[in-house]
Amino acid sequence: MNTKRKVILYIAMSLDGYIAKSDDDISFLSIVEQKGQDYGYAEFVKNVDTVIWGRRTYDQILSFGIPFPHPDKKVFVITRTAKPKKANVTFYSDSLKNLIENLKAQNGKNIYVDGGADIVNELMKQNLIDELIISIIPVLLGCGKPLFQQGRPENSLSLLSSIQYDKGLMQLHYVCIENMVS
Repeated sequence: MNTKRKVILYIAMSLDGYIAKSDDDISFLSIVEQKGQDYGYAEFVKNVDTVIWGRRTYDQILSFGIPFPHPDKKVFVITRTAKPKKANVTFYSDSLKNLIENLKAQNGKNIYVDGGADIVNELMKQNLIDELIISIIPVLLGCGKPLFQQGRPENSLSLLSSIQYDKGLMQLHYVCIENMVS
């Protein structure tokens, strides 16, 4: 039997709602870095076999000069420009709704959405995100790239958990009520 796969947004933002500064700078995330603390990330990715990134997020991750973080997962990079598949990375330029519906129809683990904001908002507009795990970084940036943009419908959420960490990070885990299965 096919266990229902969930689409889960797992992302960090400033207290005032920005996932990056206007120039894509995410260095503010480092204020909560703590040796040995991954804020539940390793446990989270154990239950994921598919990752969805926007192209700018993908490019930024590659720019870090670290080993590719998800060699064991299917990665879909949402882009306007079609490119040939590269190892486990598919550059996808078709309908996000079709992609999510096709992925959820397959057997597998959860689907991890990690930005960018345009992708998140398109998924929210179409009610395609099942859960949100948002880490609030204790900083007010004042401006930048907002996680949630205007023009999407209202979404009711139910809080599953909240965890406060020593460095001031607060992690909130919500389920989208519209997507809850009775």
